[in-house]
Amino acid sequence: MTALTVGPSPERRAVLMRRVRLLVAATISYNVIEAVVAIAAGSVASSGALVAFGLDSVIEVASAAAVAWQFSARDPEVVERRERRALRMIALSFFALALYVSVDSVAALLGGGEAEHSTPGLILAALSLVIMPVLSYAQRRAGRELGSASAVADSKQTLLCTYLSAVLLAGLAVNSLFGWAWADPVAALVIAGVAVKEGLEAWRGDACCQPPLHPAAALSGRADGEPGCSACGPGCACCS
Repeated sequence: MTALTVGPSPERRAVLMRRVRLLVAATISYNVIEAVVAIAAGSVASSGALVAFGLDSVIEVASAAAVAWQFSARDPEVVERRERRALRMIALSFFALALYVSVDSVAALLGGGEAEHSTPGLILAALSLVIMPVLSYAQRRAGRELGSASAVADSKQTLLCTYLSAVLLAGLAVNSLFGWAWADPVAALVIAGVAVKEGLEAWRGDACCQPPLHPAAALSGRADGEPGCSACGPGCACCS
């Protein structure tokens, strides 16, 4: 007989929903601090890269807030109904980030300004490189097991913040060491392309993630112990 597709048990689902809420709260808290510090430091140092990094943190807060709103409901059915709108909000935040970074990067390449040295900015970017991957990984695992495309999409937004942190550090370092002012905006344009890709996946990911299979079947073929994706369609945010 063919095994039926079932989700987590009610007890496990409650644990996962609480975990997602805590992770989203931690993400929002950190990004609020990150946005204030980055924008302030960028203004003092006249650094467009730092200001852009701070604005990315604002978008990350909006993305995490969308997931927090979704999981604020206690009824699993209400959470699922909110999934589509949460995904749309996350996708739009990706597109907004890509648009801003693209415009800012092109302006920098055309001589509209370049990143300057900022010790607070460098420290903040280094901290983000450590903190953001941990938050992203934890939320992605919980989202996959829960079968929530919005939680997984938000974890990708968090991971994108990590990429931008690396871009900021690399751009400032290369510019300081070699005087290559174009390095930061070029790398940022690559990140903008990634943001568009993730936004498109979030936009169409609302219907692709079905509840994971029974644990024995869901873990089939997965060496890392994460839920399988046999019930997901092409381009599913949960499986990418």
